[in-house]
Amino acid sequence: MQVTVNGHAAYCYTGGKPFDPAKPTAVMVHGVLNDHSVWGFQSRHLAHHGWNVLAVDLPGHGRSAGDAPQSVEEAADFVVALLRALGVERAALVGHSWGSLIALEAAARLGPAATHLALVGTAYPMKVSPALIEAALNEPEKALRMVNVFSRSSLASPSGAGVWVFGAGMALGRRVLRSNPHVNVFHRGFVACDRYAGAEAAVAALACPVLFALGTQDQMTQPRAAQGLIAAARAAGQDVRVEMLPVGHHQMTEAPEETLAALRRFLGA
Repeated sequence: MQVTVNGHAAYCYTGGKPFDPAKPTAVMVHGVLNDHSVWGFQSRHLAHHGWNVLAVDLPGHGRSAGDAPQSVEEAADFVVALLRALGVERAALVGHSWGSLIALEAAARLGPAATHLALVGTAYPMKVSPALIEAALNEPEKALRMVNVFSRSSLASPSGAGVWVFGAGMALGRRVLRSNPHVNVFHRGFVACDRYAGAEAAVAALACPVLFALGTQDQMTQPRAAQGLIAAARAAGQDVRVEMLPVGHHQMTEAPEETLAALRRFLGA
């Protein structure tokens, strides 16, 4: 589905169902050098079980036009503008990696209009090594290989269906990088992650329950790197739930069933 947001066409995957603002809505936000497709399994299930799903391509990524966000805050503003453009008054926000920070910041801006916040593969601060930032800028193919190795606990398909997940991840990254000939969205996304400093303030402003879905074998956003944010959320009096998944950073494809089950328990779906 195409929606005009801030004067530009934005793409949202609706899980194969028509958009219906009367249904409960879940916005699903991807990470660096990804697009809506990383939520394919989870978004389709929710869409076919009573939910209105908006799995977005962030501006300047995939099928969405506009300038690629230079910060978490800019991306969060896009999410809020998207909901307003569609007339959605209340929504659950789900984000992975960089998308988790975007979802957090958007939920803080929305206040009571955010019904749930699910942070998948999150960390704070989400620091990125200078070597990886430099490689994303000057040697993106090398950086993409590094990320696709570090993001997974296994290069084999969890379904045993013969899917080469490393190759699939490489193909997705190349496609998203090529989708924007004007900006290196790989480098820009990593810099946005590295510079974000607003999580504590955002957590304190939340008015909804928070789920942390973390991979026990995650090398990109290690579980220990989320503990400070979990503690800050609890100290702020938030309703915090933590689910540990026995996989790496790309939970949605490494453990699709388990990730969906965690989301369903949290959302009551």
